[in-house]
Amino acid sequence: MTTTTGPHPTRRLILQGAASVALLGLGNLPFGAAPARAAANDKYPEEAFRQKSEADAIKVLYGKTAEPSDKVKLDAPEIAENGGVVPISVTTTLDKVTSISFFVAENPFALAASYKIPDGTIPAVANRLKMARTTKLVAIVEADGKLYSATKEVKVTVGGCGG
Repeated sequence: MTTTTGPHPTRRLILQGAASVALLGLGNLPFGAAPARAAANDKYPEEAFRQKSEADAIKVLYGKTAEPSDKVKLDAPEIAENGGVVPISVTTTLDKVTSISFFVAENPFALAASYKIPDGTIPAVANRLKMARTTKLVAIVEADGKLYSATKEVKVTVGGCGG
């Protein structure tokens, strides 16, 4: 079987050539190596998520306490009609933000969520949390090696953690 018909190549020959060029070009790209190394170096804070109290979770996660700041804006409803789905968000005007975490004091485990913020990323996080009952919600932002916090009381009318 021949792959050409006279001076013109067949469609099969063109596709084989294009596939070969594409595969050769892709062979030079570092697939998955850099993200895998980054993920391997980013340790999951398992012990912090196991803490029952807010103070213990903050101590395990950060090793220090946070100071209240008006540069951290915590947005959450004053009254949550369903504790199973409480929308929250945090934004900040602080520079060099490296992490944002949410703590719910009356939940079975105080640390609800923790995010690593890469360099060059806008420091804003939104989520939906499950809240067991009316409680204090705390957002902690780590920026330039210091901790800053914002707090808001959220009244829950229908329980979300088994309530």
